[in-house]
Amino acid sequence: MSSLNETPSGERVHIGFFGIRNAGKSSLVNKITGQNLSVVSEIKGTTTDPVKKAMELLPLGPVLIIDTPGFDDDSEILGELRVKKTREILAQCDIAVLVVNSINPENDFNVNFNQDLINLFNERNIPYIIAHNKADLLLEVPEPERENEIYVSALNGLNIENLKIKIAALAKSKAVNDKRLIADLLEPNDIVVLVIPIDESAPKGRLILPQQQVIRDILDAHCIALTCQPEELKDILKFIKPKIVVTDSQAFKRVDQDTPSDIYLTSFSILFARYKGDLKTLVRGANKLSSLKPGDKVLISEGCTHHRQCGDIGTVKIPALIKKFTKAVPEFKFTSGGEFPDLDELKNYDLIIHCGGCMLNDREMANRINKACEAGVEIVNYGVAIACMNGILKRSLIKF
Repeated sequence: MSSLNETPSGERVHIGFFGIRNAGKSSLVNKITGQNLSVVSEIKGTTTDPVKKAMELLPLGPVLIIDTPGFDDDSEILGELRVKKTREILAQCDIAVLVVNSINPENDFNVNFNQDLINLFNERNIPYIIAHNKADLLLEVPEPERENEIYVSALNGLNIENLKIKIAALAKSKAVNDKRLIADLLEPNDIVVLVIPIDESAPKGRLILPQQQVIRDILDAHCIALTCQPEELKDILKFIKPKIVVTDSQAFKRVDQDTPSDIYLTSFSILFARYKGDLKTLVRGANKLSSLKPGDKVLISEGCTHHRQCGDIGTVKIPALIKKFTKAVPEFKFTSGGEFPDLDELKNYDLIIHCGGCMLNDREMANRINKACEAGVEIVNYGVAIACMNGILKRSLIKF
């Protein structure tokens, strides 16, 4: 299902609106979303930070619309930071809409900045549409010169529906992600046991997103999902032989001991390593764990922002496990949400340990992995790292 309430942001098509200041990006976003999502004024640089809106864009379905600051922002101090934020949004976008100013659209200033953006879209293989925003657009809509262009009016709303159709068609033509979390490993009626610890770090009254998504994928495959806590697994396996056991990484060691060797075993995070990331690259990165030395710099990065509690996996449990495994005390740094170091800063690290990326879309997760590779830094995700340090990585990968 793909309703607004049920589709995580990481599974939505990300559509970014780009252009110079006062091109009409925010006005166009407001028309498309049907809401006053972004503040609009004639003052240049009104949009100072990216603004996101999850919505249904028919006929495409669930999307994430992103309004960005002007790419030409040259204001003192903050201008450079705003442009940097706009560049960061490019790492997330599946589709880009370049909004071209209707006022003097052909002057050198506009052309140069717009061409810079087009070059970035091409460089990053982002399909794009050029939306000529004309305040005086009449009922008779002019035909664009190229297929990926359209004339619209953010002022009177003309041709907005056609822009939506054009975005949807472009997104569908580029949709190639048919990967599954676990369903491709199963046959109908297979039983899967999911081990989900309920401890002090578990959210109250709900399951975390990776657990929800895996359960849904099992049901979509017409299979049976059984859930339990680690201490209950041994008794369950006395009566039921599942096709595979999937565990929260934090319980990997105990679950490995309680699961017979003829039953496949893996973790939610490893499932996400192949679903959202590059499993081969992340497994290779695990080799770096055994050679970490005192003072080495380790970046632990999460794609979401959440209230960190005692026993937090990223800031507490993984650092403690690394210290025990390596007998060394590396220097740890932590990032979360949209915060991820640029290429030059990444080169200062010896290892990156990343979460499963359930809140990131495929493009952003791939961008982070590729950036690490370009910086010459090994990268591994939580589940792969924990399996490696518990000596069960080989077993957890057998099914793959």
